[in-house]
Amino acid sequence: MSGNGTTAGDDPLQTAVWRLRSRACWADAAALLPTDTPAAALQRAGLMVERCLYTERGWAEAEDALRTAEALAHSDEERGAAACERGHLAYSATLHGVRDRADEARAALGRAAALIPPGVADRALLDFRRGLLAENLTRSPQAARAAYRRAHAGATAHADPLLLSFTWRHLAGLALREGELAEARHGFAESLRIREELGYLVGTAPALASLADAESEPEASRLREEARRLFRLLGGVPTWLARQLTPPAPGVATA
Repeated sequence: MSGNGTTAGDDPLQTAVWRLRSRACWADAAALLPTDTPAAALQRAGLMVERCLYTERGWAEAEDALRTAEALAHSDEERGAAACERGHLAYSATLHGVRDRADEARAALGRAAALIPPGVADRALLDFRRGLLAENLTRSPQAARAAYRRAHAGATAHADPLLLSFTWRHLAGLALREGELAEARHGFAESLRIREELGYLVGTAPALASLADAESEPEASRLREEARRLFRLLGGVPTWLARQLTPPAPGVATA
């Protein structure tokens, strides 16, 4: 979920990886990375886990990449980052109903918290993922909001715009549920702006759909139609967005 490859100063390899990743070509992006370093193994695992979250497939490949990253990790930070990816994979499998791995997700993110020092860049990503667990598995919006805010502060401090686009979006989602329309609209708009600036195409349709939920007509319909266009362009990725973008059947009333 980091912003690798999104800035002008990045090397050509990371730029190529980012371009493929942002267009939902995770396996192609992973294939570009070397196979013998802890950093590359962690990045490859992150790509394959992200593919599972967005496409609901590739679980075995993600497990293989993660085991390699865990085997190559030597420092506490590397082991913590691998545990963070392990927790995210378990969370994704639980969220999509593949298998209930919620306990594994909590345990892995707990290990990551013990290994990743406060104040480093990886800590912001860990905080965000702990927020996802609290919001979507534990159903604790207060804990989720606190974790997202810590992640937001960390992403700001470490200049990680992609992570900021996620924290903006999820904080806005909590605001929307509480009826805070102005706050929700602002957060969703910031998330969309960042993703468009980064060229994060695979994340732009969800950002458009989220902003549509906070807007009134006719702007809401325009945003959803643009989201549908991008969704079709990427071959129906992310898969979970299909339910949100499916228009109501003729004659069916909507709330």
